[in-house]
Amino acid sequence: MTNAKHTALKYITKIAILSALAAVLMLFQIPVWFAPAFYEIDLSDAVILMGGFALGPGAAIIMEFIKNLLNLLLNGTMTAGVGEFANFLMGCSLVVPASLYYKYHKSLRGAVVALVLGILSLAVISCLLNYFVMIPAYVYFMGFTLDKIVGMASAVNPLVTNLPTLIVFATAPFNLLKGIVCSVVNILLYKRLSKILHI
Repeated sequence: MTNAKHTALKYITKIAILSALAAVLMLFQIPVWFAPAFYEIDLSDAVILMGGFALGPGAAIIMEFIKNLLNLLLNGTMTAGVGEFANFLMGCSLVVPASLYYKYHKSLRGAVVALVLGILSLAVISCLLNYFVMIPAYVYFMGFTLDKIVGMASAVNPLVTNLPTLIVFATAPFNLLKGIVCSVVNILLYKRLSKILHI
């Protein structure tokens, strides 16, 4: 086997293993106290952040896609695919900016800055996508009314009274929290696992 083929095989193998691990972690979801039940935190993006740091932003996108495809096969869908599509977009909004910045700034400071950029990107993009695309898609494909979605949120968070307050008081803090949790896990584990990730 040539060096190029060996390198390509290692690259594909790493993507496959990390994607599978992320898909398994996606099955273990943790609800949060201030957001409706369809907002749940999992650690799958922490794995993909580590993969993105080691293999680059292109690999991170591939892993996000495979993770969600595997989750569909393992867990099915209760959202007509809307939730999985949202997870893919939100995941990419976190891992792509972070891994792209880290690609050119490989240091602890670079990692921290990269993760902060990823968290901010996730927070902003998730708010825009939920307001203009994802929640309207839930209404269209799932047959929910907007009032029902807002009601699910207001039942656990009285600050939520309409779509804008749902975005401000549920979507934004949820995605900030998810980004921070995944980033902290990445910071704690990446250096310890980097030798394995770079084999």
